Amino acid sequence: MTFTVNVTDVACAPRAIPGGVLDELRVVDDAGRRTEPFADEEGGAPLRCCLRRSAVGERIALVSYAPLRRWAAGAGIDPGAYDEQGPVFVHADGCAGFAGDDHPFAQAHRTVRRYSAEGRILGGALVGVGGLDEAFRNAFDDPDVAFVHVRAVEYGCFLYEVRRT
Repeated sequence: MTFTVNVTDVACAPRAIPGGVLDELRVVDDAGRRTEPFADEEGGAPLRCCLRRSAVGERIALVSYAPLRRWAAGAGIDPGAYDEQGPVFVHADGCAGFAGDDHPFAQAHRTVRRYSAEGRILGGALVGVGGLDEAFRNAFDDPDVAFVHVRAVEYGCFLYEVRRT
């Protein structure tokens, strides 16, 4: 499930990692490593499958994920030099997916990176707590922006993608 943020005349929605991709990542990640699930002893890991924090004791996995590469492959495009992969947490055994009604992981500063339909970076912004609506408005006011990636500031990790609905 996704929610819609109305920004000016553009509606957009966050997207967790797609279910089919998660099925693949739960076996072998985008770096070619076999996935090794574990019980989360501390809780609080940002899960990219359902866009919420993990609870103590949940079975999760840390996998390498290449969001732009996967998007580009589906679009028949070469991501070129913008291809990158990084660590993301996911549920080890599947989950119901994103069912939120608010911005995921909005309690800290974020970066919002804008991409064209050709998979090229068009710009980015550092976003403070409470600033995601404005960041999405600014991004999607540009008709050349096809989607944005929201990333953690502290580690640069991919959190989720946002597209027009």
